[in-house]
Amino acid sequence: MTDSASTDITDESPPTAVPALLDELDAIIDQLQTTGFTRLTDTEVDDAGVRIEQAIARLTYTGNQQIVEADQRDLPRKAGYRSVIDYMKHRLRMAYPGKRLKQTRATATYPDATTGAPLEPVHPTLATAFAAGRVGSAHVHAVIDVLDQIPHAVDHDIKVAAERTIAEQAVHLTPDQITEAGARLLGYLDPDGTLTDDTDRQRRRNVYLNRQRADGTAKMSGILTPELLARVSMFLAVWAKPGMNNPNDPESPTGSSEDADPDAVAAAAQRDDRSPAQLNHDAFNALLKAVFEDGMLGKSHRGLPMQLIIKADLNDLVREAGYAVTATATQIPIPDLINLAADAQPWLAVFKDATAIPLYFGRGKRLATREQRLASFARPDGDTCSNPDCGVSAAHVEMHHAQLDWGLGGLTDITDLAPACPKHNRMVGDQPGQYTTRMVREGPDEGRCAWRLNTQPGAPPNPERINRRPDIPRRFAEHLQHVRAEIHGPQPASGDTPRLQMRQVIDLRDASDAEATLASILLAAAYPRG
Repeated sequence: MTDSASTDITDESPPTAVPALLDELDAIIDQLQTTGFTRLTDTEVDDAGVRIEQAIARLTYTGNQQIVEADQRDLPRKAGYRSVIDYMKHRLRMAYPGKRLKQTRATATYPDATTGAPLEPVHPTLATAFAAGRVGSAHVHAVIDVLDQIPHAVDHDIKVAAERTIAEQAVHLTPDQITEAGARLLGYLDPDGTLTDDTDRQRRRNVYLNRQRADGTAKMSGILTPELLARVSMFLAVWAKPGMNNPNDPESPTGSSEDADPDAVAAAAQRDDRSPAQLNHDAFNALLKAVFEDGMLGKSHRGLPMQLIIKADLNDLVREAGYAVTATATQIPIPDLINLAADAQPWLAVFKDATAIPLYFGRGKRLATREQRLASFARPDGDTCSNPDCGVSAAHVEMHHAQLDWGLGGLTDITDLAPACPKHNRMVGDQPGQYTTRMVREGPDEGRCAWRLNTQPGAPPNPERINRRPDIPRRFAEHLQHVRAEIHGPQPASGDTPRLQMRQVIDLRDASDAEATLASILLAAAYPRG
């Protein structure tokens, strides 16, 4: 766009306003730098940090609009630079101009090439949050990286709903957590079962065993299918725990931690100084050692006797589409799950309508039972630690007395228990820097655990927070419904509405006659014969 054409885009402020505002901004920054924070109260220092980071994000968004204008006016070429990247690197002194330009093209407002009218940003929800300072540059890039992984064949309405969903999550998550949440979201981008073909995953699968090096070691690398990843994750969860299968410790238990003496494992763990990667290595070594010693090679093709705990939506199982999630937070395509579970006995979890409260498995002793842990995992938010800043999978969590600590009279009822990783479970207490937790008893979050970080006495209390990452499937379905209504108008009521609150994971192999009868009645009600 030429200089004359740029005048077609008018601003509400006069041309001289921007330089004057920038002069005022410089003066304000000078004052902030010279005034300092030493005379402020704790609350004021904390608030200043939040507002400064928001201002940085808002200024970055505003700076991106300057890049757009400079590019439209061809200022880089006029200034002698070969590209807008060189202009940003040398003239604007940007450290990572490529990333900044990608951010600009995703969130800035560009003019229409024909009329000059402003166009909506590529990612409008993300752009709105960025302009308001609710997300920063790192959050923006994490969201863009997630959205870039959406296949081009996905319908437009699904892409719009996905952008709204992950941008909504980005306001509350760190960049790393956005990446984790994005992985979960990408597994739910096929609500109609139109993209369930796993040809690409099968084509990319590989395991490489590189040449042996001079010291006798070799590097192993690979890309695992979801099915193999689920098996490996569960195997490592029980064989690669600290204290287990340590070749440098003669007293270290071997095999699965579930079959070992807990006291022996705990004692060995105190002596264990291996890294997580070394734990994984030694677990694989112990497994293969057992395979050779037991003479399993060549005897059968049944594979390893792994037990997988998997949660799936009933509608997804009926449609044979979508994703299931394991207790190690591995997502498995439903067709793979069906093949994987062909010979499995299911468990059944029954929930109160539209909430996360199980009807059964109440207990009154300190340690949670296996049934209670399964019921907790089966809840919509049960596949990770309930702390809002944590993503540790259910295979590595403990059952936390969230409503009232056991030592203070709390009960081990499923309605009072919540999953918590060992780190956050031990951070619960009444001291500043520790957490206070409670179970929500009513409303849309009924049955979920709310966490509050304790402040110093007299300081304003922190807000209660809930881990919202498990809400992504439900929020995506809602956004998709709204987007389709915006594009196509209201849709007629359908009986195929996703029931994302319903989960199942239940075993009837050791069930009593009464339990088996109850399961038969429930299954008959769910699948009535014509």
